[in-house]
Amino acid sequence: MFALQDLRSAGNSLGRRLAHALKRSAPLALAAAALALPAPAPAKTLIRIQSVIPVHADEVVMLKDFARDVSDLTGGEVTFTVLPAGAVVGVNETLDAVDKGLIEAGFAWTHYWSGKHPAATLFGSPAAGAGVGLDNLAWVSWYLYGGGAALYDRLWDEMGVNVKGFILQPVGPEPLGWFRKPIASLADFKGLRFRAPPGIPGQIYNAIGVAAVALPGGEILPALERGVIDAAEWAGPKPDSVFGFQKVLKHYYLQGLHQNVVNADIYINKDVWKKLTALQQKAIEVSANAAMMKAHSYRIIENGRALKQLVEKDGVVLHDTPKDFLLAYADAAQRVFQGHADRNPFFKEVWDSQRRFAEQAIPFWASAQKANAAITGAYADKLAGARK
Repeated sequence: MFALQDLRSAGNSLGRRLAHALKRSAPLALAAAALALPAPAPAKTLIRIQSVIPVHADEVVMLKDFARDVSDLTGGEVTFTVLPAGAVVGVNETLDAVDKGLIEAGFAWTHYWSGKHPAATLFGSPAAGAGVGLDNLAWVSWYLYGGGAALYDRLWDEMGVNVKGFILQPVGPEPLGWFRKPIASLADFKGLRFRAPPGIPGQIYNAIGVAAVALPGGEILPALERGVIDAAEWAGPKPDSVFGFQKVLKHYYLQGLHQNVVNADIYINKDVWKKLTALQQKAIEVSANAAMMKAHSYRIIENGRALKQLVEKDGVVLHDTPKDFLLAYADAAQRVFQGHADRNPFFKEVWDSQRRFAEQAIPFWASAQKANAAITGAYADKLAGARK
């Protein structure tokens, strides 16, 4: 009898221990089962970028490279597709369409929007080096390390648009442009109907007596062919030749001031931007910074190849830009910029920031660049002599 009771007691004790063990292991078992299940696929975001230029343009080649970097860094979670100019809205409505969410992003040059705020030109096309000696590499230094990026972020709030912007393509200096016949002085330039960039760069041309006509990139060649304009500029030997300017004009001037600094950028609707994860946002930021260096590098080799083709096979004649034009344009840029600074506090704040940066950086950069200019110029002269 005693042995039977002991057996029953031992059985009850074992049962209680088994029940307790099962109770403790249930959450672990459930967790293990959850880990065994495939993780839900991350949400994918497609961002449509409407460009202000045709999709075959050289700038879009670089834009698509940026898009590939973002896709690779996010494992395909964030992808961009490029729409041609006018696909959803007109070129001049691109920024407003991004602001309203009609398209997720736009691609242009910041100075296109200087009608909304004059300070836009100090980011997109600070003509004549912003009057403080900036070239495009020095401008990027100001943007990344001289306070420019924070001011660029504020620009969109000053405009009152709901966007997040990124500088992608700093590719200056750009040439003066293309002409039907040579110009020996500013007097020869005056009276011509000249395609110039929209905004303040064109205002400066008007100030020195050159009739500036703002046209989207895709409309320039047809306007030249119809005689609507007499001369034109765009971006450089490679992108100009893609548009086919050499088919109509043969006289080319490489030294320009209206865009010795020029920056193309992308605008993303801020609501779309905020929905991205922190890592996705960082991927776009890193890809944009990489794109700035890639753009410089791409343009040097591609412009070199294109210029060789233009001169040796397409019959294009290179000329030096008249010095009196360069002096007049630089002086007019100072006057136009000062006028905007007097009227607009934010313009003044940005310009003052560039001036403070230039006071520290330009004496070094200008002196260091003399050696580069001398050695590259000597080699270019040697090649020119060999061709003769």
